[in-house]
Amino acid sequence: MPKRPPASKGKSLFAEAAPDAKPAAPVAAYRINIDGGSRGNPGPAAYGVLIRNANGQAVAKLKKYIGRFTNNVAEYYGLIAAMDYAQSHGVRAIRIESDSELLVKQMRGQYKVKSADLQPLYERAQKMSKGFDSFRIDHVYREQNREADALANEALDEVEGKPANPAAAAAKPSPPERTGPRRVPARFRGGVLYLLEDVGLPDGTVVEVSIFPLQKRES
Repeated sequence: MPKRPPASKGKSLFAEAAPDAKPAAPVAAYRINIDGGSRGNPGPAAYGVLIRNANGQAVAKLKKYIGRFTNNVAEYYGLIAAMDYAQSHGVRAIRIESDSELLVKQMRGQYKVKSADLQPLYERAQKMSKGFDSFRIDHVYREQNREADALANEALDEVEGKPANPAAAAAKPSPPERTGPRRVPARFRGGVLYLLEDVGLPDGTVVEVSIFPLQKRES
C-alpha cells in the first residue's frame, strides 16, 4: 500500500489555515459626566449632564427638572438622558462618570436593585447600555463632577424662580489672564491628587506640580 505524503506543518488536512484577523481599532469614547439631585429626599429633583467628545471638547450640556423624586431616581434619569443623547447622535462608545456609588455599582452588577422606584429605570438603563459598541461607567469623587452638579442645580434654581442672570455675569470683569505658574488647591485621596478648581486645560496637558502640604482645618 503506498504511503501518504506527510501533512505540511501548520496546514489543515482540509484547507489552508486562515490568516489571523487583525484586531479592530478601538473606538474613541465620549466622556460623559452625570449628576442628579433633589432638594429634600424626595423633593424637587433634576439632573445635569456634561458631554465631551473623544478630543475632550464639551459638545453638549443637558439639564432638566423632572418633578418630585429622590436623588437616586434623578441620577438614573441623568444616565438615561446621557445615553439617549449619545444614541441619537450616533455615538458608539461612551464612558460615564458619576459620583453616585449606588448607581455605578448597580449598573456594574455589584449591588442589587431593591427599590421599586429604581427597578424600571435600572432595567431601561441596562438595555440601553447594551446598544453601544463600548460602554463603561466609573465612580468619581464630587470634586470631579462639579460641572454636572452645577447643571442640575441650575435646573432646580430655574424652577424655583432663581434663574441665572447672564447680564450680571457679563458685567462682572474677567480676571487678568495669568501667564506664570498658578496656585491651585488640591486634595490627596486614595493615592490620587484631585484639583479643587477648574484649571481650564485641555485633556492631555502636561503640568509640573509642586506639593506644599497645608495643615488640616479643624472641623
